[in-house]
Amino acid sequence: MMDANQFRGHEQLVYLHDKESGLKAFIAVHDTSLGPAAGGCRMWNYDSELEALNDVLRLSRGMSHKNAVAGLKLGGGKAVIIGNSRTDKSEALFRALGRMIDSLGGKYISAEDVGISVEDMEIAAEETRYVAGLTKGAHASGDPSPYTATGVYLGIKAAVKHKFGQDNVEGLSVAVQGVGHVGYHLCKHLHEGGAKLLVSDINQDALDRVAQEFGAEIMDRDAIISADVDIFSPCALGAVINDDSIDHIKAKIIAGAANNQLARDDHGQALMDRGILYAPDYVINAGGIINVAAETRGAYDVDWVKAKVDRIYETLTVIFDRSVSEARPTNRIADELAEEIIEKARAAKA
Repeated sequence: MMDANQFRGHEQLVYLHDKESGLKAFIAVHDTSLGPAAGGCRMWNYDSELEALNDVLRLSRGMSHKNAVAGLKLGGGKAVIIGNSRTDKSEALFRALGRMIDSLGGKYISAEDVGISVEDMEIAAEETRYVAGLTKGAHASGDPSPYTATGVYLGIKAAVKHKFGQDNVEGLSVAVQGVGHVGYHLCKHLHEGGAKLLVSDINQDALDRVAQEFGAEIMDRDAIISADVDIFSPCALGAVINDDSIDHIKAKIIAGAANNQLARDDHGQALMDRGILYAPDYVINAGGIINVAAETRGAYDVDWVKAKVDRIYETLTVIFDRSVSEARPTNRIADELAEEIIEKARAAKA
C-alpha cells in the first residue's frame, strides 16, 4: 500500500503503542532533503489504525510540498494520535509522545494540529526539544493558528482577485467548514473585510462564538459544502472534495486551511472542469508552519514570519496564472513546483 500513489517516497514510518498511557500513534517522515521533517501532531478518533496510517502518510507528503513551496529549510513529516481529543488526553500520553519524537534524534520536529493544544505540546516538550509552537522557551512564539489564518485570508484575496477581479472580500459570501483555532481567526479576518459568513462545526460552543462575534449564520455540517456561496473554505479535516461532493459544490472558489482537501489528485482536474478555482491547500495554509520554522532558526523574528506569510498571495497568483496559461489544474502546478525544489535540494546533497 505504501508504494502506491501518494504513499511513495517516505523515508521513515514509526508506530508506538505505549500501554501505560494508552498512546497509539504514528510518525511519518516523508522527505528530509531540505532539512529536518516538520509538521504538526493531530489527535483524531480514527475508525482504525489503517485509517490513521493513511492519514499520516498523506499529511507528511503534503508537509514536504508545503515547506518547499513556502521556501523553508524543512522537510515534511507528521504525527497522528489515535484517540478522542476531548476524553483521552493525559499528561502520561503526551510525555510518551515526547519520548517517541525524541527517539528520532531531531529528524522530526512537531507542533500543534487538529485536536492538539499548545498546552499538550508543552507537556511533550518536557521529554524532547524537538517541539515548536510553544509559549515557553527562548524562541517560543505560541499558537501558530493566527498566522495560518492570515495566510488563508491572503490566499482567499488572491483567489478573489483572479476569479472575480476584485481586490477585497466585501459583499462576498463565504462558507467556512470548521471554526476551531484557525477557522475562528479566519472568520474574524473575513468579517472585518465585509464578507457574509456561513459556518459549520462539530463544536456548538465554537459555532455560537463566531455567530455572536461575527454575525455568522450556522449551517448543518452536511449541507455547508453545497451552500450557495461565492467561496467554500474547508478548515476542518481533509478529503472533503471527493466523488460524492464535487457535483454539489456551488462555490466558484475553494480556499481553506484544511490539509489534503482533495480525496484524490484527479479531483483537482474535476474542479477545473467545473470552473471552480482551487487554492492548493498546502500553499494557502502554510502560515502556521512558517511561524514554527521561525522558532527553529535560532532567533525568532516576527518580521521574517510576516514577510513569508505575505508571499502566499504572490505564490498563489503565480499558480493560478500558470494554471490558466497551461490549461492544467492548480494542484498539479503546485506539486510540480514543490517537487522541483525538493529534487534540487536532494541533488545538491548527493
